[in-house]
Amino acid sequence: MTVPSDWLPALAAFECAARHQNFARAAEELGLTASAVSHHVRELETLVGATLFVRHARGVALTPEGRRLADTASKALADVGDVLRALGDAPTERNLVRVTTVHSLAYAWLLPRLPAFTAAHPHVRLRIDSEQALTRFDENGPDLGIRFGQGPWPGLTALHLMDDALFPVASPTMPGLDALGGPADLVRMPLIEDLAREGWPDWFRAAGHPGARLDIRHTFSDTTGALMAAVLGMGVALAREQIIAPYLATGSLVRVPGPALPGRASYYVVYPSHRRVRPVARAFIDWLMDQPRHPTPPTLTHATPSR
Repeated sequence: MTVPSDWLPALAAFECAARHQNFARAAEELGLTASAVSHHVRELETLVGATLFVRHARGVALTPEGRRLADTASKALADVGDVLRALGDAPTERNLVRVTTVHSLAYAWLLPRLPAFTAAHPHVRLRIDSEQALTRFDENGPDLGIRFGQGPWPGLTALHLMDDALFPVASPTMPGLDALGGPADLVRMPLIEDLAREGWPDWFRAAGHPGARLDIRHTFSDTTGALMAAVLGMGVALAREQIIAPYLATGSLVRVPGPALPGRASYYVVYPSHRRVRPVARAFIDWLMDQPRHPTPPTLTHATPSR
């Protein structure tokens, strides 16, 4: 088969459409129109003599031939991209690891540990993105992320990092704290919540008090805000085991009597399945996967504002 000289744009459009399983999203990433992406795919189908996508009302799906080509194309384009970046990037860019995670985990679990990583890898530069919105792992996006959920996530390789649990905490100076003997006593206390999927009703149900009338006094969109409100004595917060450790270590919060509720979700290290992991990102992933074996350093600074 004679391959025309202009086949690369068609292959790039096909690879992007295969990754998203959607022509419109591929067009958005490539700066094209959906019809242009469709035209490139038809050109490639004519070139190879096989149908690469099955079109249906809700989108497209790869055929077996399309899947075979997509797997090879993704790796080939990723390899070419890596070489081009290695040739053209400054040394500081080659040593940059871009990480995305939620603010609460970045602040209370990841940040206190980072000095140990940077001491062991002084050449690595980190860019930590803690936006609440779910980040897209496109070609210019992050190298890896830490996600809290049940998975799987399409297009991402997910490595289980650690599980979590929920239990109540409060400031040691909160009025009435000494009189709390168990979950039944918490019903009359002011409660603080965040917008996590699991909250006070789940905890009270597991503690043997389903349908309890709760005094949820304050609500925060971010876990860090809820915990800081508890530090200030505004009420009792429901804390996650992996995030609360430095607060407990510094004594700014203490556990309130009651059981720990195993969380339905866990933390995962994720990265794009279609991209080769760069050596500096691999070093950070390996370091992350080892961290659950070590306690969180008690270096939290509560002057840091919550977002």
